Amino acid sequence: MKEQGCPVEKMIAYIEYNLHEVITAQDLARAAGYSQYHAARLFKEKMDLSPFEYIRQERLLRSAHALRKGSFRVLDVALDYVFDSHEGFTRAFTKAFGISPKKYAKYPDPLGWLIPYRYLNRSKLKTEELKMEKTYVIFTQIIHRPARKLILLRAKGADNYFDYVAEVGSGKGEDSAAWDVLSELKDALGEPAGLWLPDNMRPEGTGLYAHGVEVAADYAGPIPEGYDVIDLELCKFIVFQGEPYKDENYREAVGICMDRIKKFNPEVYGYEYAPALAPRMQLKPEGWRGYIELLPVVEI
Repeated sequence: MKEQGCPVEKMIAYIEYNLHEVITAQDLARAAGYSQYHAARLFKEKMDLSPFEYIRQERLLRSAHALRKGSFRVLDVALDYVFDSHEGFTRAFTKAFGISPKKYAKYPDPLGWLIPYRYLNRSKLKTEELKMEKTYVIFTQIIHRPARKLILLRAKGADNYFDYVAEVGSGKGEDSAAWDVLSELKDALGEPAGLWLPDNMRPEGTGLYAHGVEVAADYAGPIPEGYDVIDLELCKFIVFQGEPYKDENYREAVGICMDRIKKFNPEVYGYEYAPALAPRMQLKPEGWRGYIELLPVVEI
């Protein structure tokens, strides 16, 4: 276990290392080198959470990741993360995320994003400054993407979703006609996405925004008429995921999340944006999972 500097960092390191074990107040006090009272007070001041609120938060987040792997029963995950029973774990998970663990485990989302804990806030141990008019949580994580292809329908001048739909036409639902076509590609690596294309991937006379879907690098299947294919190299994305919201409030929720993303500084975490590697992507806003964007990054 890597030694950290301040008492709170030592407690967090201890929690990380022992997340699958019973953790007592005495354990944390010993890790911090302070009395139980003083250790708990320092933790609360630094994290805005009590140590045991933080422990539960981390266990729920990790349990969500384990469930999405698809090979664990809910009961096994509950016991692995030190919940006393299936029922207690289900209540805690549902209260935190707004969806039951069983339903979450089965929800079709091939990239496996976690859903955000409503009061998650890791930033207090970083130098990044958050200035928010009201509390709004953004969950972030880094994912690795292999070399692959992107099938997309370009626009002539659209630079946002609404202009794009107006240009290429509406589909069967509220999405674009292109979305309907892309959703039918059987060998897609995931769901379709909205794309903001970097300059090196935009031929002259085409728009900034498009809809597309990723397929394997060796994909040899049909390409819909009028659609383009871009080869994308191996890269990393930083995934931003906002809080769940009521569907009727999606415009406000998306707007708030996009505003927070603009203010995010990836250099605090050892990365910088690398727009030439891949398009910036947005997934279809779904109230239960919140708004999701992906931006390509490289390590500094």
